Amino acid sequence: MKTKIAVVGVGHVGSTIAFSLLMRELADEIVLINRTESIAIGEAADLNHAAAFASRKTTIIAGGVEAAYGAQVILFTMSAPLSRSAKSRNEIAIQNRRIIDQWLPPLVRIAPDAIVVMVSNPVDAMTYVAWKCTGLPATQVLGTGTLLDSARYRSILSEHLRVHPEDIRAYVLGEHGESQFPALSIAATGGEKMDKGAADPILFQQAITTADSVFRVKGYTNYAIALASTMITESIVRDSHRTLPVSTLIEGFCDVHDVCLSVPCIVGRQGIVRQLQPALNASEIKAFQKSAAAVTRVIQECMFDEV
Repeated sequence: MKTKIAVVGVGHVGSTIAFSLLMRELADEIVLINRTESIAIGEAADLNHAAAFASRKTTIIAGGVEAAYGAQVILFTMSAPLSRSAKSRNEIAIQNRRIIDQWLPPLVRIAPDAIVVMVSNPVDAMTYVAWKCTGLPATQVLGTGTLLDSARYRSILSEHLRVHPEDIRAYVLGEHGESQFPALSIAATGGEKMDKGAADPILFQQAITTADSVFRVKGYTNYAIALASTMITESIVRDSHRTLPVSTLIEGFCDVHDVCLSVPCIVGRQGIVRQLQPALNASEIKAFQKSAAAVTRVIQECMFDEV
């Protein structure tokens, strides 16, 4: 069976995701869907030229909702613009909820078996909105969550510990936002718990501020989130069963219910194959509950806003 991936929203992030998918040779067909279709057409033409340098034959097309028919993965990046002066991703929550309400249900109707990967911010609230408005099983809808935050944190820890970042098992959990936290009680490398220096809050602060500094300079971030999205997609289409901290519906973990947050999950062809529930310490449980409260407030604002 041919692999078909739809990228919905072809701005800085969506176009970079499409290029990353092409370079990783993950699909036979990549579909670009955009509010301004001419932009998608231009990006598709450019990517088809790039495809000549890839080993796998990949076709990139632009189209409307109907072009996503039969897609195995839908990557949703469509978003209202976030100004450089914005204090929080939550400022575009209501606008993005309206965009999701308009675009995602028709996409899911023609590709009902697709795994929906939400990239649009605020990603936890938008993952919840996507789950609610599509009626899909919660395992079929996930968000990029804190995967990128965790990667940034591991990179900083690797310099401190002098260990390759891939050999560090350290997760940032909770909200992809201000209330996120490092789950240091379960962090380890080679089965050995992290030393006390790794708990230095300055190291974590560096990880959570680096994206903001890039945004203030460029006006957007695209490369790192594109590779994070590609990693999730690869685990889906290749059924890799990778353990990734992604945003998913929480029902009971740390006594949290009815909200999407990041926890380590096994990701495969069926989406969330298994949601892991690590043994967090008391302070981390409180931090997770704080994240839940923060995201719930945003969800309530979105869900009860008048369209």
